[in-house]
Amino acid sequence: MTIQDPITVVGAGLMGTGIAHAFVATGHAVTLVDNQPAALQRATAGIGKILADGVRLGKATQADADAALARLKTAAGLGEAPRDSQLVVETATENLAIKQALMREAESLFAAETVFATNTSALSITEIAAAINTPRRVIGMHFFNPVHKMKLVELVRGLETSGETLARVQAWVTAIGKTSIEVNEAPGFTTSRISALLGNEAMYMLAEGVARAEDIDTSLRMAFNHPMGPLELGDLTGWDTRLVVLQYLHQTLGEKFRPCPLIIKLVKSGRHGRKTGRGIYEYDAQGQKVPNSGIRPF
Repeated sequence: MTIQDPITVVGAGLMGTGIAHAFVATGHAVTLVDNQPAALQRATAGIGKILADGVRLGKATQADADAALARLKTAAGLGEAPRDSQLVVETATENLAIKQALMREAESLFAAETVFATNTSALSITEIAAAINTPRRVIGMHFFNPVHKMKLVELVRGLETSGETLARVQAWVTAIGKTSIEVNEAPGFTTSRISALLGNEAMYMLAEGVARAEDIDTSLRMAFNHPMGPLELGDLTGWDTRLVVLQYLHQTLGEKFRPCPLIIKLVKSGRHGRKTGRGIYEYDAQGQKVPNSGIRPF
């Protein structure tokens, strides 16, 4: 394996954009797959902006940025991706059936040595892998948002994930300048389980009138040195995604993960977070939080 291994990333949302950037910026040829042309355009522009910011901050040269962007290709479907891709990373919505369907399609298209990684934040790697005949090459590769700033990648082994698959993905993570941890599959893995519990409790406190949204977030940032508060993080991740994760954890791990009714209310109202311009807070056209915009349900 070399650092130039071709990579395919499925899904041009926030996570797919960040993952594609991480690989093109470190020498890989990346094909970003999405059936929505507008999503591919946004992702390409987003990757270009991250690269341009790196040049502006002196972290890369313009030549490096241009070369990285030239390594990015887009495709409307998996069938258009290079058959010699060594790693396929799917970042589809948190839906088991969709992820299983993608795995089946990938198995029918790519070589026997291709590794299939899923960026799921909570779903069972074993169940996703069970959809294909070669589950040994399926692994959870859980990146964090924003990918270009977050250093951790959680590698999650399903029941049949092979040691060879784990070792190859560990090498890729190191090659893109990130740190990996190894996790044996459990609901919510490590990070999602802790983060979901923290964010859910913050929402209960907001709903109960314990403190304003801004003050809950400030308390976590200032008292525990978190880079952002749990409500800000929920807006960044998307409350629709958070709700799916909590529902799964509630089903598998019990009552302590029962979703706060305020999260359900937010999702039903379309206030999913930054991606919709409104969540706990409101956001301007550049995605910046509008001051004093936190909801006050009490």
